[in-house]
Amino acid sequence: MAQFVNAPGFASFHPSPIQIDFDGQGEMINFPTADGNTAQGYLIKANAYSEQWLFVYQEWWGLNDQIKQQAEKFHEDLGGKVNVIALDMHDGKVTSNPQEAGQFMQSAKEERLELIVEGARKLAGNDAKIANVGWCFGGAWSLKSALLNGEQNMGSVMYYGMPVRDLEKLKTLNSDVLGLFATEQYISKEIIEEFATNMDKAGKKLTYKIFPLFTVLLIQTTQSMIGKQLKRLTI
Repeated sequence: MAQFVNAPGFASFHPSPIQIDFDGQGEMINFPTADGNTAQGYLIKANAYSEQWLFVYQEWWGLNDQIKQQAEKFHEDLGGKVNVIALDMHDGKVTSNPQEAGQFMQSAKEERLELIVEGARKLAGNDAKIANVGWCFGGAWSLKSALLNGEQNMGSVMYYGMPVRDLEKLKTLNSDVLGLFATEQYISKEIIEEFATNMDKAGKKLTYKIFPLFTVLLIQTTQSMIGKQLKRLTI
């Protein structure tokens, strides 16, 4: 998706996230990566011992409070039975400015991003069963993570992320995929239908829905406007 950052109008698809008051039950943790560095993530542990994990992948803004809040919601919706970790794929960089977020995405090294996923998998352990979910930049990484996690992968949910287009890689996928997309020119209907065809050729199951872009933008804009109004009322 980094190739689209400088395209006219691309930033306008991404309303800036609003500031929220967030006080979750999870904690930021560090874990080692194979390049000798460390990575971090926001972890909410299962209420009792569990080998089930959900990896949550951020949008291009970085690991902000909105994503941490979503991780908390997933933990709650899963009945506290799953370890949920929102991975910091930008190594501590967070912004609400679309241009800066684009720079984060363009400067991210694929090898480093893969090492963060690998480090998280080692943190979870060899017996962990891992599902993945993410939005936009993170939507793409939900699928990439599913591929990287091999037999430990249990599922992937992509929210308007760029699909992997390599058929041979898709053949190695160990789970079904749910894709939720929009009718827009960058991750186009043609790209999504190509993805569906490749998944079929690979013998993998893809369930997907393409929503009208107007609907997606209306939801995003409405959420932003409501949040800003609520913020004014609480000042």
